[in-house]
Amino acid sequence: MGYKQRILLLVLLDSVIVSTAIFIASWVVYPNTTLIGTADIVITVIALLLFHHLFAFKYKLYHKVWSYASIGELIAIAKAVTFTIVATGVIQFIVSNFTLYRRALIVTWLLHITLIGGSRFVWRIYRDRYMKDKGKKKRTLIVGAGAAGGAMIARQLRNEHQNTDLLPVAFVDDNLAMHKMQMYDLPVAGSSKDIPKLAKELEIDQIVIAIPSLTNGGALSEMVATCNSTNAKVQMVPKIEDIVSGRVSVSTLKNVDVEDVLGRDPVELDINSISEYVTGNTVMVTGAGGSIGSEICRQLMRFTPSKILLVGHGEFSIYSIDMELKQKYQQSEIEIIPIIADVQDRERIFEVVDKHHPRIIYHAAAHKHVPLMEYNPHEAVKNNIIGTKNVSEAADAFNVHTFVLVSTDKAVNPTNVMGATKRVAEMVVQDLASRSETKFVAVRFGNVLGSRGSVIPLFKKQIEQGGPITVTHPDMTRYFMTIPEASRLVIQAGTLARGGEIFVLDMGEPVKIVDLAKNLIKLSGYTEEEISIEFSGIRPGEKMYEELLGENEVHPEAVYDKIYIGKTMEVEQNRLWELLSSFKDHSNEQLKEHLMEIVYREQQKKLEVAK
Repeated sequence: MGYKQRILLLVLLDSVIVSTAIFIASWVVYPNTTLIGTADIVITVIALLLFHHLFAFKYKLYHKVWSYASIGELIAIAKAVTFTIVATGVIQFIVSNFTLYRRALIVTWLLHITLIGGSRFVWRIYRDRYMKDKGKKKRTLIVGAGAAGGAMIARQLRNEHQNTDLLPVAFVDDNLAMHKMQMYDLPVAGSSKDIPKLAKELEIDQIVIAIPSLTNGGALSEMVATCNSTNAKVQMVPKIEDIVSGRVSVSTLKNVDVEDVLGRDPVELDINSISEYVTGNTVMVTGAGGSIGSEICRQLMRFTPSKILLVGHGEFSIYSIDMELKQKYQQSEIEIIPIIADVQDRERIFEVVDKHHPRIIYHAAAHKHVPLMEYNPHEAVKNNIIGTKNVSEAADAFNVHTFVLVSTDKAVNPTNVMGATKRVAEMVVQDLASRSETKFVAVRFGNVLGSRGSVIPLFKKQIEQGGPITVTHPDMTRYFMTIPEASRLVIQAGTLARGGEIFVLDMGEPVKIVDLAKNLIKLSGYTEEEISIEFSGIRPGEKMYEELLGENEVHPEAVYDKIYIGKTMEVEQNRLWELLSSFKDHSNEQLKEHLMEIVYREQQKKLEVAK
């Protein structure tokens, strides 16, 4: 129905209701008399009609979507009707020789509210009860009946049933006091442990985890595992901080990601030490367009540095993070400077550091793809070792307070070029730490979920293409951490720097890659029969499992929650500089041998010291 037709229909409907109400009221109040004269009734009807339409337009009764009517609309009706009756009473008092038919007007007021309100709300009741296409909707079980999650989801799904294919049928909640109660006509049918049984009994097609405060970690993983034991698709509401910030609404459901399942409980940062370390200072991030570098930039912005230098070689990636930060922090006084620079270009790096004099440098720029670096070892040396040498020596030359190298677990007992070059990069930093006023440290962690080089984007792409998912080996394991968690811990580790340390982040328990693939298949709504898993064999340079610290490197006590410190050895400078001065003359195989010789000579020294 068009706008004008809808307004005309409501005006005509209200006119009939208003005209009828006074006659019914006069008959109810004065059934056996003719106390109210014909002229009085006509004047009262005219006044009621005029004032009703006046106040109806004032309170927008003709502009509301009554199929979604609630308490707010009922209040608007009450106001319009009350002011209409009061104004009509004044007219009646003046015209009828100071006579006011109070009881008739009170009954009229009651009838008016009942009929006007009923005519509006009956449409919503009819729509909710009889117009739902239940046969085509997915029967949905809501996990959590709290006001901030499940209750809001149920209300939204009921109100917006025409825009969603979900039909809520029941809640589950671990609060025993709510069991056998009803909310929005939906029963609280049991607790989370009853989900598999209820999914069968109620023929559930979809499960919504509606507990916004449920964080990444064991509780969420356990809940998702329980839901995944059914044949229903699993979704969840956004995190509570996203809802509170207004970025999304509680009704914006999202698929459960592997990041949600594998992430751990968030680390509580030492806000005071980081603020003292970052706030009001100039910070430089190399590799600022990459997965880790860009997230470090996002995290740093929370602590309001005076200036942040986004340094990177890729034009588009630096443009993207620059635009993102400037849009999000457009009201901030933080100076965001995008800088296109290659860490291999020593002169350019020195120029940038000399011009801006950063207090802290986070060096995240690196080549990280293991098989690619096996085929291109010279590029790995140039970017990972010489690039680190250039940035760290610039930090030393211009008295940067702290330099943090973002390293990798592949630097431990490396079997590949990438890991070996990152270990040598750590040696470069450790060597400078022994003779510089700058605090040089390295932070070592494993794979980050969702980074461009991780298996997650590859697996998701393979699932979109209908499979199969390719896994190298059924027993291969890796450590995993979410990008925000890794970035926060890198920033925290920088505040702990004394000089020369290798900080190691607690990555939790290693995860089998094949189990990761199975989880992702299930979370994407498929079965292993629909998306198969194939084993392709270990690629060049890959290890079956990763280590975060060598056997003789670890200090058992954490220096901060989830941050450990490794033991260090004196670096053989001669061998290091010999590699850097002659690597261009080596073949690929010779360069690999030279790298491994340096790394494993250091390992041998550690073993000798340990003995």
